[in-house]
Parts: sequence; structure tokens; C-alpha cells
Amino acid sequence: MTKSDRGLEIGLSLPKVYPLYVSISLTQLLFLRSTRQFHEAINVLLKSLTDFQSKIQHSDLRFSFLLYQRPLSYSLPTKMHCMEVSIRCFGNPQTIKQSPFKRNKPQFHLKKMAAVKTNATMTTIQAKTNTTAEQVRPLARFPPSRWGDRFLSFTLDNSELEGYARAMEEPKEDLRRLITDATMESNKKLSLIYSVHRLGLTYLFLQEIEAQLDKLFEEFNLQDYADLDLYTLSINFQVFRHLGYKLPCDVFNKIKDSSSGAFKEGIATDVKGMLGLYECAQLSVRGESILDEAAAFTEAKLKSVVNTLEGNLAKQVIQSLRRPFHHGMTLVEAMLYFSNYDEDCSKHKSLLKLAKLHFNYLELQQKEELRIVSKWWKDMRFQETTPYIRDRVPETYLWILGLYFEPRYSLARIIATKIALFLVVLDDTYDAYATIEEIRLLTDAINRWDMSAMEQIPEYIRPFYKILLDEYAELEKQLAIEGRANIVIASKEAFQDIARGYLEEAEWTNSGYVASFPEYMKNGLITSAVNFFFKSALVGMGEIISENELAWYKSHPKTLQAPELITRLQDDVMTYQFERERGQSATSVDAYIKTYGVSEKEAIYELKIMIENAWKDINEGCLKPREVSMDLLAPILNVARMIDVFYRYDDGFTFPGKTMKEYITLLFVGSVSM
Repeated sequence: MTKSDRGLEIGLSLPKVYPLYVSISLTQLLFLRSTRQFHEAINVLLKSLTDFQSKIQHSDLRFSFLLYQRPLSYSLPTKMHCMEVSIRCFGNPQTIKQSPFKRNKPQFHLKKMAAVKTNATMTTIQAKTNTTAEQVRPLARFPPSRWGDRFLSFTLDNSELEGYARAMEEPKEDLRRLITDATMESNKKLSLIYSVHRLGLTYLFLQEIEAQLDKLFEEFNLQDYADLDLYTLSINFQVFRHLGYKLPCDVFNKIKDSSSGAFKEGIATDVKGMLGLYECAQLSVRGESILDEAAAFTEAKLKSVVNTLEGNLAKQVIQSLRRPFHHGMTLVEAMLYFSNYDEDCSKHKSLLKLAKLHFNYLELQQKEELRIVSKWWKDMRFQETTPYIRDRVPETYLWILGLYFEPRYSLARIIATKIALFLVVLDDTYDAYATIEEIRLLTDAINRWDMSAMEQIPEYIRPFYKILLDEYAELEKQLAIEGRANIVIASKEAFQDIARGYLEEAEWTNSGYVASFPEYMKNGLITSAVNFFFKSALVGMGEIISENELAWYKSHPKTLQAPELITRLQDDVMTYQFERERGQSATSVDAYIKTYGVSEKEAIYELKIMIENAWKDINEGCLKPREVSMDLLAPILNVARMIDVFYRYDDGFTFPGKTMKEYITLLFVGSVSM
């Protein structure tokens, strides 16, 4: 550390130019004795950056700086404060070529900054580029958890939980009799099954429901649908498609004008019918153009009338436009259906009573599961040993809960949440802390999967590495007794695949390389972590997967590739600007622009089309006859849904906003007792 009465002298070094953009940065530590010095330092930086940019005369060059408190591993003199300043410059390649600092002259410097009039103690850490020697960590400064330790305080009353379980038996049997009632008219039967499904109760009556649908599907006659109103037609279509029966989309031909091919104007006044048709359109497979047209038509019409609606119908339309049921988290969608469709829920007393008791039972069980994983996380001390990571325990548990919410998967959720949190630590270590040399060493250690590799990795990551190996060893030991150790091994191998994928991305960043789109996606499907989540989800699910079904997973079928693609592209579309500003590896947006020579807007449009088609592939894979059971397909469908929940409007995992707060509050904060 050196004293200076001149202020700061900042040198910016240009790394290897990205084909799409340039991001260069400098990090400085400022050791200041007072708040006044701190504000004066800010003014110096602002003035210097403004003066410098005005001299460049290139409007699309941008400069920014971040200022934040800096935790240190050593103590400072009394009353001294450490602040970290990160300054970035970024622009496109044409700007770089035309600017005074061309590629063959990659150094430019900002000197003679205005003097800081008070004495300040400062030290500079220069960012590592091809021309510097020291390495700056790619710190992301993730926002802290908004929840703290609040979920540790929950105490489960087992007698209350058992009471809800007993109370559910009577309405459950009453509802079972309704579902199997041979005298009930078919449209009313399908309406009942629809409400059961929307309330998340299908798993309680799956055999009975499938028996009814088998019979009705076998008796299907297109002519029988000719006289149905649009809302009833839409309900029937959704029931069959949601439960795996490919009712033909030809049933909607009746709402199109045979001469013009356009939708009949009359349906625009049927808001409930349009709402049902909009939900049906989310269940399409490739080649069903009428549903593609219906999606665009109904969305536009519903948006045009939503502000004129009142009561429950307004809530229903707002709910679907915000996120269609098929793209939502099953349990939250069930609670929203209960609130916004109370007339449908109240048609049968047994349905209403069972839904209330079911919500209360799940609330207690899931709060206890969240308490368990929160305590485990705290006991492992990850926030102390790796303080740079995202503290996202409730959000991670919410993600896993979205894969399977049924009570029988309680242990599976606890195990899968712990494993998922390992991935959060790994991801943030590679992306937001470790140097390239450390990443190489850690990847090698993960590939070796042996305690002897601890000596080669940095000290800060050793506690994580030990916990990782210990937890997997314990899981493998437990499942070996059941003859199911192969599932744990599959999860471990998927974790190793991701580490290698993360290393590939880090090498690209380090060398300034932007991969071609096919090259990026080959690695991106791995780093989406979807395959890892699926295999980890299976660990605690019990005897539901055979060797043949595990072989299907390993064959990487189209149905499995689809949610990987959705995860990778949806994540990138929402985070590419943040990653650019951090100077991190190029995303699929950048790779697509590079490979196909299109604009950013065009690239994002094309990626969204790919996401839509991937959804259609998932829909197709869930229709009968299926390659594997729906028990195994459900987490595949649900991970795509959770990607929509977390990334439709923002990066809801890194920067938890309105949606995450609403969901976690609804499910885990206070009481949802009904």
C-alpha cells in the first residue's frame, strides 16, 4: 500500500478482442479513512471517466464503474474502510477498429486524474490480461438472501400432519366415487377431472381417471364435438392432452371460417372460450398450425380486453397471460386455481374439502423439508468458506419442489436440494471467483473424485470438496443396500460432466473465444445442468426406475434434450447482458450472432422460436404411447416449467424479484391454512 496526494492513476488494458463485443476492466482497492474521502474518490472517478470518453468520440463505447464494500482476509488500521472499484469499458469490434486503440496497439491509459485533496491510502490490483501478471477474480457481487434464517425456526407438529392425512380419507373416497360414476354425463365428467387436475390431485386418483379417459377416448367421434361451445371444447381438449391422450386438434376447425381460413369473429366476444383456447394452444406438438394460430390470436384478443373485465374472470385472464397453466409450477398453479376458480371448485363439496386439507398437509410437510435443508446448509458453513456464492436455499428448494411435489417424494426432495446446492457452489466458484488456473485444478480433482486430490486445489474450496465427496459416499452406501447405487453413480458422473463443461466455458472466456452456435450448444446442453437435475432427482424416488429406463435417460432422447435446450436458451436470453457487462463467456445470443451474421434482435427471436419448438417436443414425449412411465417424464416436463417460472421475466435465481418473493411467501411464509 502506498500513500498518494495526486489521486489515482488508472491503466486499462485491452484483452483479446471478442468478435461481438469488448469488455475490459480494472479493479482497485481504495483504503479510505473517512466518508468524505470516499465521496471525493467517487467524484474523481466520474470526472475522469467523463473526460476520457469525450475524447474518444465513439458513441457506442461505454464505460461504467461499480463501487462496493470489500471484505478482507487481513485487518486494517482502526477507522479505515476498504472499498473496491471496478471500471469497465465495452463496445463492438467495429468501434475498436475505428478507435485510436486498434488491435495491434491494445494498450490505452487514463492518467493525471484530478487530485484527491485529502490524504488517502491506496493500492492497485491490475486485472490480468495478456500483458499483465496478476489475476483478478471475476467477482459478481450477488445480492444476499432476503430470507436469512427464518425457515430454521419452524417446528413440525406430527400429530397435526397425521390429522390432516386422516381427514383427507373421507372426501377422497367420495371424490373417487364421483370420478367413477357411470351415470355422469361425459362433459361433466371431463370438467370434474379438469378441476381435479388443476388442483394437483390427479396422483391420488390416477388409475380411476385413466380408466375413465381410456373409455371416453376410445369412443371419441369428431362429430360429437361439433355442437360444443368453445369453453367446453377447450376443457375437454386440455384434459385429454394433459393426461397423455392425443385428441386431434381438428376439433377446433369449427371455429375457423372455411373460406377465409381466419378465426370466426364471434369467438372474440367469448372471453372464457378464448381463455380456454389460449391454454389449449400451450399443449401443441409440431405441425399443429391451427394451435399456433390460436395462440397468437387469443393472446392478442385477451390482452385487448383484459382491462375491461371484472371479478374472477379478470383474475383468470391476468393469471393465464402472466403464465399459462401448462408453463407454471404445479403447486402454485393449484393454489391460484383454488382462489380464482372458486365457482368450479365449489361444484362438488368433496372436491372443495379435499383440496383444502391437501394444501394444509403439503404446507406442513414442505416447511419441515425446507427447515431440514436450511439447517444442513447452515451446518455445512458454505457461506463462511465460500462467501462469494449465491445464498439461495429457499429458491433451490422451490426449484426441486417444482419437479415433484407429491408427499411420497419428501426424502427425494431433501436429497435433491442438497445435491442442487452443491451445483450452486460449483457454478459460482467457476463463474464468479476462481482463476482459470484454479478452475483447471478443481476440474481435475472432481474428475479424480478422490480425497487425495484435496492437496492440489485451493484451500478455500477444500471444505466444499470434502463435503461433496462425503455426502455422495454416504448416499452410495445407503442405496447400495437397496441395490440402487447405480443411480448415485449416474448423478456423480453428471456432476463431473458439468464441471468439464464449466471448464470449457472458462477456457473460452480466458482466451477471448466465442464459439460457433453448434459448438456452444453442444457444451451448453451439458452446462444447463438438466441431465444432472434429472439423475439427482431419481436418487430418492425409490423403486420406480428400472435398468431399461435408466438406459433411456443415458441415451439422451429428444424428450430429454428439449428441456436442456429450453434451460440453456431461456437462461441466456435473460442473462446475456449481465454476462457481457461482467466480461464473462459469450452466451448463445452472442454465438448465434457470430455464426449466422444476424442482429441481436433477430438472434433473440430465433432462440425464442427454438424454445417454443422444444416445448412442443416435450408435449409430444408426454403423449401415449410413452417410451417410459410418466413418473419419469414428469420431472422432465416440470424442469421446463420451473425454467419459465425463474426466467420468463428476469433472472429470478440470481436476482430474486417479485415472482420468487410471491411464490416463497405463498408456500412457506406464514400459513396457507384454509
